Amino acid sequence: MPDAERPKKAAPSASETVGREDWPSKGRYRIVVDGVEAEMTYSRAGKELIIIDHTDVPAALRGRKVGERLARQAVEDARREGVAIIPLCPFAKAQIERHPEWQDVLRK
Repeated sequence: MPDAERPKKAAPSASETVGREDWPSKGRYRIVVDGVEAEMTYSRAGKELIIIDHTDVPAALRGRKVGERLARQAVEDARREGVAIIPLCPFAKAQIERHPEWQDVLRK
């Protein structure tokens, strides 16, 4: 099918916000787009460190920057809370490496 005839994927609307569920030892970021949930989970390693251990973006949401939005929220929260991040999840690690402006939250 020629590109001009292909349906365009809509970008997530501004109303689709990243939510956070935070418990004493772990937590997750989640977003629901078009009824489909994506999530990024983390574990706490002390008061000043989180380990991002898993990201799940279903195939229906791939290519729509949903995973990047989850990672961006984790970085913004880490900055605000004075927390460092260890990205064990390959997706989260790749996202942080792609964004030089996010390097400040990596555990040194």
